[in-house]
Amino acid sequence: QPDRLLNHQAYTKEQISSSEDKPIFLVMHGGSGSTEDEIATAVSAGVVKMNVDTDTQWAYWDGTRKFVADNHDYLQGQIGNPKGPDAPNKKFYDPRV
Repeated sequence: QPDRLLNHQAYTKEQISSSEDKPIFLVMHGGSGSTEDEIATAVSAGVVKMNVDTDTQWAYWDGTRKFVADNHDYLQGQIGNPKGPDAPNKKFYDPRV
């Protein structure tokens, strides 16, 4: 709930008699799935770091899933694919090739 962050800043400012409007640096935990408005609110409230692990995991998984689906016939063994029974597949699973 990024809208609460401004309240944290105001409370802290009062408690420590700070001259700064945003006296604390905030971290937004659970940022994955946040809307653009929620992120903008959080940043304007002093968030300097946002954790987005779930979004990062999904992006990695989704790219891997699509690659495997697109190259299924080339990822069943080291040798043998639609181009022939002796055709190598290394370039589909080894990024060094």
